[in-house]
Amino acid sequence: MDGPDQIGPDLRPKRTWADKGRRIVKTFTTRDGLIGDYDYAYLFTPRIPFMKQTRRSAPFFGLEDRVPVFLALLLGLQHSLAMLAGVISPPILLGGSSGANFGDEDYQYLVSTSLIVSGILSALQMTRIHIYKTPYSMGTGLISVVGTSFAIITVASGTFTQMYSSGYCPVDAQGNRLPCPKGYGALLGTSCLCSLLEIGLSFISSKVLKRVFPALVTGPTVLLIGASLIESGMKDWAGGSGGCGSDPSARALCPSADAPHALPWGSAEFIGLGFLVFVTIILCERFGSPIMKSCAVVIGLLVGCIVAAACGYFDRSGIDAAPVASFIWVRTFPLTIYPPLILPLLAVYVVIMMESIGDITATCDVSQVEVEGPNFDSRIRGGVLGNGITCLLAGLCTITPMSVFAQNNGVIALTKCANRKAGYCCCFFLVIMGIFAKFAAALVAIPSSVLGGMTTFLFSSVAISGIRIISTIPFTRRNRFILTASFAVGMAATLVPDWFQYFFTYSGDNHALQGLLDAVVLVMTNGFAVTAVLGLILNLLIPEDPEEEAAIVEARGSEVRSESEETKDTSESPHYKVTEAGPATI
Repeated sequence: MDGPDQIGPDLRPKRTWADKGRRIVKTFTTRDGLIGDYDYAYLFTPRIPFMKQTRRSAPFFGLEDRVPVFLALLLGLQHSLAMLAGVISPPILLGGSSGANFGDEDYQYLVSTSLIVSGILSALQMTRIHIYKTPYSMGTGLISVVGTSFAIITVASGTFTQMYSSGYCPVDAQGNRLPCPKGYGALLGTSCLCSLLEIGLSFISSKVLKRVFPALVTGPTVLLIGASLIESGMKDWAGGSGGCGSDPSARALCPSADAPHALPWGSAEFIGLGFLVFVTIILCERFGSPIMKSCAVVIGLLVGCIVAAACGYFDRSGIDAAPVASFIWVRTFPLTIYPPLILPLLAVYVVIMMESIGDITATCDVSQVEVEGPNFDSRIRGGVLGNGITCLLAGLCTITPMSVFAQNNGVIALTKCANRKAGYCCCFFLVIMGIFAKFAAALVAIPSSVLGGMTTFLFSSVAISGIRIISTIPFTRRNRFILTASFAVGMAATLVPDWFQYFFTYSGDNHALQGLLDAVVLVMTNGFAVTAVLGLILNLLIPEDPEEEAAIVEARGSEVRSESEETKDTSESPHYKVTEAGPATI
């Protein structure tokens, strides 16, 4: 049960300050309060081949259950490590050669600030603040962590390319990109403006939102976001996505000619380093303990870093020069509006909103709270509102839009702890990681090939999320047609991103018209935006076939009846047992 939502305020026992004080003292001075009787070996026992595996079951901790302090800290650290790679990847890409091309100081600042902002805003999303004298709340009240969204990367990369080609961002005499804080500030300012769309949509019922933006629209959109991101991950895997990777035939040294252990793009050493990270992630999933599985991406990154450091790939000059500590607004950027970016960012926010609805639904499920009814609808709207506000605050804190992360649902399912105390500990560790700037500098110094092996896996998980969303759609003739029509142009634009670059030939001095044309080009060269727009229009225009819908409803009813009968039969059998580790076994 979800404590405060199920018990009226007059029925809850009144606690005095003295009672609360005694409870806090008991928590930190007794064995039960500090350690409890949790089976900690369950989290750390790997699945060793050819060894007999002991079936273990961990207790479930609900939202309001008491959790030992050590367990909350341990699981909070696990949550922070599970989302670490996802939090640092977007700022590393956006601050690098495919983005604003920042120097080491700005680069490290973005990574530090992304961790700090993610920790602070995740705590805001978990708290579920009631809006005074309204039926609305902000936040989910669950372990709903937020981090920098991957969806912004493809739009931002295309926008920076346009900015450099139009002269909005500077280049040197040889045409090489120079740092562009003005362009990054425009990205932040436009993001803050467009976040108002998600804030406004949060006051609409989730049923209406799902009707206007169904899985038929969001599924292929998320799939194409992941597909376009995989390209950048593979370029890094082969050595880098900057100047050395723009013309592989030139065999320029990566990451630069004066870097330690510089090699041509696509060298076997680079590919081997990325492959080591990838294989380590797979091995952790196959043989690792529950805590290793949820942190597999970070463990793979750590193994790759150790080997790269031993082989001389690291440049520690940036780590030595980095300050000891950092925080928000240590470095700032001029906030402006870049009009061509508005339309693509509106599409990004629709995607972020629908991803949030799906992830919050999954969090409710693994947290064993309602997944239907008014309380569930309130959580969804509160989560969407919280996500919109966190995106606005993130922009003001010099970080690109935030989205609810899905990987922490896996941590909840593995550890069976849905208690917010673990979530708040996760926020604490993220903030601490961000404050220590040396940690961020070490992350920035990671060789591109090691980072590419990790990000390729992460970006592939984004694409698989899109496939999962699509799999929930009944494949009627209407739905297949809409998927085909929207996916065709979107996938084509993803594979050939410059196909629309030369459509407009206007070269006058009308800046408003030029801005509109640039906005259209940005939309048409971002495959996921094309798919989202086409899918939205076709879903509203093409009517549903009543006969097909009736057949689907009847088929689903038969499946439900069949599953319930099967469950009844198996539950009555004395030889049938459901184990904790997996499916039912005889």
